[in-house]
Amino acid sequence: MFDFVRNNTKMMMGLLFLLIIPSFVMFGIDGYSRFKDQGAVVAQVDGNKITQAEWDNAHKREVERIRVSVPNIDTKLLESPEARYATLERLVREQVLVAATQKLHLTASDARLARELQQNPTIASLRSADGKLDMERYRQLVASQGMTPEMFEAQVRSDVSTRQVMQGLQNSAWTSSAQTQTALNAYFQRRDIQVQRFAPSEFVSKVQVSEDDVKAFYQANAKRFQSPESADVEYLVLDLDAVRQSVTVNEADLKTYYEQNVQKTATQEERRASHILINAAKDAPAAEKEKAKAKAQALLEQVRKKPASFADVAKQNSQDAGSASKGGDLDFFPKGAMVKAFEDAAFALKKSEISEVVESDFGYHIILLTDIKAPKTKSFEELRPQLEADLKKQQAQRKYAELAEIFTNSVYEQSDSLKPVAERLKLTLSKAAQVTRAPTADRKGPLSNSKFVQALFSEEATVKHRNTEAIEIATNTLVSGRVVTYTPAATRPLTEVKDQVRKLLEQERATALAREQGQARLAAWRSNADGANLGPSITVSRDQSQNQSPALVDAALRVNAATLPAWTGVDLGEQGYAVIRVNKVLARDSENKDKELQAQQQFSQLWAAAEAQAYLTQLKQQLKAEILVPKPSKAAGKTQPSAENS
Repeated sequence: MFDFVRNNTKMMMGLLFLLIIPSFVMFGIDGYSRFKDQGAVVAQVDGNKITQAEWDNAHKREVERIRVSVPNIDTKLLESPEARYATLERLVREQVLVAATQKLHLTASDARLARELQQNPTIASLRSADGKLDMERYRQLVASQGMTPEMFEAQVRSDVSTRQVMQGLQNSAWTSSAQTQTALNAYFQRRDIQVQRFAPSEFVSKVQVSEDDVKAFYQANAKRFQSPESADVEYLVLDLDAVRQSVTVNEADLKTYYEQNVQKTATQEERRASHILINAAKDAPAAEKEKAKAKAQALLEQVRKKPASFADVAKQNSQDAGSASKGGDLDFFPKGAMVKAFEDAAFALKKSEISEVVESDFGYHIILLTDIKAPKTKSFEELRPQLEADLKKQQAQRKYAELAEIFTNSVYEQSDSLKPVAERLKLTLSKAAQVTRAPTADRKGPLSNSKFVQALFSEEATVKHRNTEAIEIATNTLVSGRVVTYTPAATRPLTEVKDQVRKLLEQERATALAREQGQARLAAWRSNADGANLGPSITVSRDQSQNQSPALVDAALRVNAATLPAWTGVDLGEQGYAVIRVNKVLARDSENKDKELQAQQQFSQLWAAAEAQAYLTQLKQQLKAEILVPKPSKAAGKTQPSAENS
């Protein structure tokens, strides 16, 4: 083979030219780079890489899980950079635990797997009354998650195995009463303090700002006076509702669907019965149960001889307070409404037939079947609206899947315009002007989705004017957009922002004066407290801040209380400066025994969580877990390097 290649180099080069060059012509070099981006490595654990595509897919699953469990949640929160980064951190954590499971040779046994599946409440609901698992419904359940039963069980086994990494550590965590009291006393300690604030507003009148000062401040802080970048955009939305409106259902399909599903719409058979109950508790002595059964047997012989007397006998002898006064009548009931033994007997009887003595957990029953309500099947015309809606939904779902593939491929392959795909799929091309990267309260529809907006402001869209990829912004909803006109952020002229500049400069200088005054008073009062002008005493703690800022409370609680009174100061930023005198240290409020026990349990849980987190951090270091993308900062739109290799 290699000799053939060597001896036919020119022919092979020509073949490669024919194969490769057309693909570059069709997709462009950038097409290859865009495809490769999906394989970009965003994290790694123990030498195993996590790609951008894996991260995106994991986040889609997480968003869908949250949407199902919390339908009313604001979708903007789910697509924020912080939420996406949290998914990546969770993905890394899972990979760390999987790698640790393999290295520690932890595997769940078949017996442990079986026990886990038996305890699963969802699977338990698929069991019939005799305890057998409905395998067809079980397959449907796991298929809805995109898995076979074998895949689902393998995942459960993996989850059980992985839990063992942390479970032993968490379950063995223990704290003594002394440890708990020491920690809680420190955390809930109260301090009697006095505060004197120096607010910037008190110093504004002392600030002098010249025109040159305004100009210098403007030049030094030009970025603070920028107009945000904006774009005029157009976009297409493909969703299930739009597809459903284009679907028409023919009469033949409707009738076939009716015939296939008519039995599912039928009402349940119901039976009406009367009974005579002789009470006997399940755990009653054998002699007592025999006595009750004998009484029931005697009553059975009595009503069998004279069936018309059943209601009178029930009124006089039945120990079911709810039905005795009505001659034992229980009205109509379907299957599943009564205890199994009673139900089995009632549904085995013919109308007007009396049962043998039936034993249940309540005692002994004599049952008379008084009526049968046969299941009712609705006609085709009665069900037509529902059948049409259901079939339309099914056909729309199938059609949506086909159109979604066309939509996704078209916006990528014809990346210089959205009009071809709009015409092909008969979609409306929407437009929006002056869209900004930062969210605004008036945004609705696709432009309220942060992931889509970020894609619109990517280099691909703003500089190269390409369509964004097809982005799923909700279940069965895809959107793609393109930037028609892009306006970068620019510093607004001084003439427009002069008043704003002056106000900011005055505020900064007033804040500086407040800080200087506060620091000067603090130094003076530490030397001689006689002239200190402080506010009234208040008692603060971490759980009772008395409307004081967290920074002030924290500063007061950090003061060394060895010698009291003690002084400290705290810079409150735009709120100015505060001088604090700590007068007394007070023990935390005493609690009753139940609260003390609850507090110790909570502290033990926190301690276990801290130990688990420390162990997880160590595992990350051992397995060289590292996130390779920057962590979003709380500052608007900015990112920062991840502070941990996780």
